[in-house]
Amino acid sequence: MIAQLTGTVASAGESYAVIDVGGVGYAVHAGAHTLANLAVGSQVVLHVSTVVREDSITLFGFNGPAERDLFELLQTAQKIGPRIARDAVETLRPDVIRRAIATGDTATLSRIPGVGKKSAERIVLDLADKIGPIDTGAPAERTGPRPGGWRTQVSQGLQALGWSAKEAETAIEKLDAEGADGTDVPTLLKQAIRLLGKR
Repeated sequence: MIAQLTGTVASAGESYAVIDVGGVGYAVHAGAHTLANLAVGSQVVLHVSTVVREDSITLFGFNGPAERDLFELLQTAQKIGPRIARDAVETLRPDVIRRAIATGDTATLSRIPGVGKKSAERIVLDLADKIGPIDTGAPAERTGPRPGGWRTQVSQGLQALGWSAKEAETAIEKLDAEGADGTDVPTLLKQAIRLLGKR
């Protein structure tokens, strides 16, 4: 099984990228958050999960091993396939998902695209004993305050990329509501793009 690819980004589409490793191009499926970090021509290290089916072998790529490992764990729950598992780690941070499973927080799990209340309950039932040790306390405090004027800068950045002022404001409100952990404008802008990309 392929677990990691180190190479050059040959091309990138809406749902996948081609990674050139020693002259061989691997098509790797990924979500918007992961693809946002893959500039054509850049050198990358992608953590990969290989999904084997009777008629296909599909590679799913992630920025880090925590995302990949959670992607694989989620698929051990009933009726959770690769698409929902990928959307889960693209929508919520791995620590948020693990804490939700450990504490039975189905409301948080229901924020994953394609997961309703019953599916969230099933995920908790199937995975609570597999999730391992979890810090079930409150999420860690941000390491520092956000820069002054970050809302304006993020809004301007989003509008420059083609989103409307209303869409930009919606993304900014979600950053606050979801406790986004960025402390600088570029990080916050990436998180806003990620939120809008899931709409």
